[in-house]
Amino acid sequence: MKRTFKEKWMSQWQLQVMVWPSIILLIVFSFIPMFGLITAFQDYSPLTGFFASEFVGLDNFKAFLGDSDFYNVLTNTLAISLLKLLIGFPLEIVLAILINELRAGPFKRVTQTISYLPHFLSWVILGGMIISWLSSSGLVNSLLMSLHLIQEPLPFLTNPNAYWWVATLTDIWKEVGWGTILYLAAMAGIDPSLYEAAKVDGARKLKRIWHITLPGISQIIVLMFVLRVGSVLGSNLEQALVLQSSSNIQRSEVIDLYVYHLGLTQGDFSFATAVGIFSSVVSVILLLLANVLTKRIHNSSIF
Repeated sequence: MKRTFKEKWMSQWQLQVMVWPSIILLIVFSFIPMFGLITAFQDYSPLTGFFASEFVGLDNFKAFLGDSDFYNVLTNTLAISLLKLLIGFPLEIVLAILINELRAGPFKRVTQTISYLPHFLSWVILGGMIISWLSSSGLVNSLLMSLHLIQEPLPFLTNPNAYWWVATLTDIWKEVGWGTILYLAAMAGIDPSLYEAAKVDGARKLKRIWHITLPGISQIIVLMFVLRVGSVLGSNLEQALVLQSSSNIQRSEVIDLYVYHLGLTQGDFSFATAVGIFSSVVSVILLLLANVLTKRIHNSSIF
């Protein structure tokens, strides 16, 4: 006999009680605020509100697309995000494989803990450490000079041309260990008998990794790649806030920081919302393109 919706609900009311608070929070903090997107099409002022502000159509979008600063910001965002993707994404997989190949024991657990640790520290703490290490009298310059690799300190943080690499490498250092978790979980699900059979057939470690480990985690690799491509315009706001200075602002101003300065510092909420919508739309397009690309190449996708 087919049960009614009420009967189904009552049969699992404990689960419903657990789920509904999260749904309510999602509606209140994620869906209701989407009404504010209307400000991108208005000359919005907090004094007049949503309904009394003048409707200007696509003027805000035309304004930032015609702003020369925006293209510099877009270039910085794409450059930093692509460097993080090209270097950090493969490095997470390599580190996960190296950790997985370690024999179970204290050394493996300590290695995992050390690699995860920077993720749990805020950019305020890490930023202070990085600024100290990369200063003219800091650890990095002192080490390079003691090894006679350089004759005078390098201006890592004051040289705008070095900022993209500083942002990329420091972000990788912070997140690469955390990024290995899903890969390690996927590796734990690979049938050990496959490795044993490969050993019997005379396959060396690199061949076992190439023919067993990598195919075994290919679904997770595809998933993470698509998600990373979809967030390519979302450079780390906290990192940019901490590491930005007047000397490197030409290379450190990214879209998220650009929106922050326009919206909160200058109070141009309509312009900032328009930039945010543009960034979100482009991110969705990139997500779909990455999904189609992986489906054609690997015959696998997330949707």
